[in-house]
Amino acid sequence: MLDMSKRSSGILMHITSLPESYGIGTFGKEAYNFVDFLIKAGQRYWQILPLGPTGEGDSPYQSFSSFAGNPYFIDLDILNSDGILDKSAYENVDFGSDAEKVDYNKIFKNKMRVLRIAYENSIGKYDTFINKFREENKLWLEDYALYMALKSKFNLKPWQMWENDIKFRKKSAISHYKRELKHEIEYWIFLQYEFFKQWTSLKNYANKKGIKIIGDIPIYAATDSADTWANSDVFLLDENKDPIVVSGCPPDAFSKTGQLWGNPIYNWDYLESTGYKWWIERIRKNATLYDVIRIDHFRGFESFWQIPYGKNTAIDGRWVKGPGMKLFNAVKDKLGKVSIIAEDLGYLTKDVINFRIATGYPGMKVLEFAFDSREESDYLPHNYDKNCVVYIGTHDNEPIMGWFENASKEDVEFSKRYLKLTEDEGYNWGFIRGALSSVAKLAIIQIQDYLGLGNEARMNIPSTIGGNWQWRLKKGDIDIKLARKINRITKLYGR
Repeated sequence: MLDMSKRSSGILMHITSLPESYGIGTFGKEAYNFVDFLIKAGQRYWQILPLGPTGEGDSPYQSFSSFAGNPYFIDLDILNSDGILDKSAYENVDFGSDAEKVDYNKIFKNKMRVLRIAYENSIGKYDTFINKFREENKLWLEDYALYMALKSKFNLKPWQMWENDIKFRKKSAISHYKRELKHEIEYWIFLQYEFFKQWTSLKNYANKKGIKIIGDIPIYAATDSADTWANSDVFLLDENKDPIVVSGCPPDAFSKTGQLWGNPIYNWDYLESTGYKWWIERIRKNATLYDVIRIDHFRGFESFWQIPYGKNTAIDGRWVKGPGMKLFNAVKDKLGKVSIIAEDLGYLTKDVINFRIATGYPGMKVLEFAFDSREESDYLPHNYDKNCVVYIGTHDNEPIMGWFENASKEDVEFSKRYLKLTEDEGYNWGFIRGALSSVAKLAIIQIQDYLGLGNEARMNIPSTIGGNWQWRLKKGDIDIKLARKINRITKLYGR
């Protein structure tokens, strides 16, 4: 649970960025080492990005499922220790040539092939455990596994392009494909079993050491996902199962045409008629995955920007009211108290602010947004209330040293005056000091900012495809010297 009665801090770094040996971060040895590093650094929280299976573009915010886990995170050495994968099957495989970047194409082609070998070797060994896992996750697992098996059969085409009988989920087609693709379905279920087994072990280790996990869930589901295929009534789709309207952000100072995300919009009237069952089950699942849930684009529950399907930009959208407190009252009634951080960045109206306050959830403050020299900003620390989480930047922002290179001269000078930044201290450490010394009860710092890295280490540039989500730590980047330095400044500011 998120304890906002005490000052605390944590580090933001996604699983993909861990320096494992086989092309991408996993739930293996380096993840456990990172937990130990957090302890030495005096931290209480590890924040990660969504753990769902990623598709084209590799974005964790565009997942094939709101409930399933990404098989890329399954650790091969653990499978070896479990006796279902020989090292010869993977130690000489090409998972990418650059240790500081994930090569998703090679991970998709080569790691998934290795995981299939592990599955074949596991047949008959885990039946009792997998049957129990299936029963515990029947709400989503069978549909997801069938969906992924069908994706393979239909050459990875979006489900809206499948043959009509299975696209529209006719019972006869479901039965037919469950028989035809039985072996493939079992493979995808095995991957989910391994994902959750390994993640649960890692999370338990972190929790026992006093580290809580902050996990991120996107507000929207992907158009091409098991969610939209198996639960199409939850979304505003037409008779051909195409979206009627899609998500995005209106034009602003950062983008003259706005942002066109393209996710289908929820059918909130239908969801209300079900007591918000799909959303409640989604939050229930994520509350078992994480200790604290950060909900991305939280303002979209109060009102959201919807754009007619087929438009090339977000200009022609309009604001539409969301479910507001009706949804979160239903969540509280069904699930009790859930620890949630509201990502309330962007254009905030009085109604949005009042809505977030009514939920009681802490909002977010981003220091990189504070130093617009043209106006007084709510993101300046002297304007904070205690019930908030402060960041220097998130995964969508430049690491602070990149910001220093690209921000206007006036904004940089303002930050230097406000935070009393000096080259001797290091500009990144001055920003860290600014976040940790603020009244915000929780401070989360990207590992890139502790390392003083620039835009070569940026995780994501919003509204771009390709080149994102790739950055990884080098082995040796984090050491006891850095841990001690972080620990000292953390203690200095009572966190």
